[in-house]
Amino acid sequence: MAERDSIPICDYEGSDYRTRFWESGGRNYEDIVERQVLRRLLPATGQRLLEIGAGFGRLSQEYRSYKQVVLLDYSFSQLQYARQQLGDDGYLYVAANAYKLPFREGVFDGATVIRVLHHMADVSAFLQGVRRVMTPQGTFILEYANKRNLKAMLRYALRRQTWSPYDLDPVEFVTLNFDFHPSYIAQQLNNAGFITEKRIPVSFFRLGLLKRLIPAGILARMDSLMQRSGLMVSPSIFTRNQATGETVNQIELDGDAIFACPETGSPLHREGDAMVSEEGRRWLIRDGIYVFKDLEEEG
Repeated sequence: MAERDSIPICDYEGSDYRTRFWESGGRNYEDIVERQVLRRLLPATGQRLLEIGAGFGRLSQEYRSYKQVVLLDYSFSQLQYARQQLGDDGYLYVAANAYKLPFREGVFDGATVIRVLHHMADVSAFLQGVRRVMTPQGTFILEYANKRNLKAMLRYALRRQTWSPYDLDPVEFVTLNFDFHPSYIAQQLNNAGFITEKRIPVSFFRLGLLKRLIPAGILARMDSLMQRSGLMVSPSIFTRNQATGETVNQIELDGDAIFACPETGSPLHREGDAMVSEEGRRWLIRDGIYVFKDLEEEG
């Protein structure tokens, strides 16, 4: 496991991700399918959910069954947009490094990681951090890019790609863009303290030609049928996992009490527009967003 300060980070600060990839990127089908699957996997009720890699808040309203949703992303500007759209009622916004979650142990009974893991160079460190902040029996929904997808298997068989979709190790096909073998993810989840309850293959029809010819709603219904096949050959796989073990449960903490210093783990207290650690380190609150990044990164 690499030192967390040295692990590279994929930063969407100031990017046009929302407009280019979602609003004008022809991904209505994927958006519909992902929302449908989340509704199948989420519990009926919950206290506090951590949405890691929340970005501009595309999926945040799907978590209404929880009393509070904490949106965490490395990009301050993405969170600014999310707050403008969602407001503060039931939502909290945190700009932070996902490898160094700025929370006390056991303060979330739910967590989601959607379209994020493919940017994680150290899956083990990341998942251990998620487990640390979750309560026992908490629900963790994880989506990942499937290395053993049908397209990759066909390309490998035809010698159109060099890497094997059957090898367990992650493949980095572009810098900080990884695909994962389902067995590798299962192993990592287990090592981190999760038990997988359900796996759903998603986005079987993620082909440009099909999306241009067939309406997104019809593709989504077709996808729903394929999801029930259990065939783990789709480009994306959703998993519902439960946190195991008798670890700390502090779900009763509220407000600023859920935070901890991302560097030392010590409790924080609020002084005006800053959260302050026992060691005197100050973390600013800007535009209603808790910023746990170095000052030069906060803009």
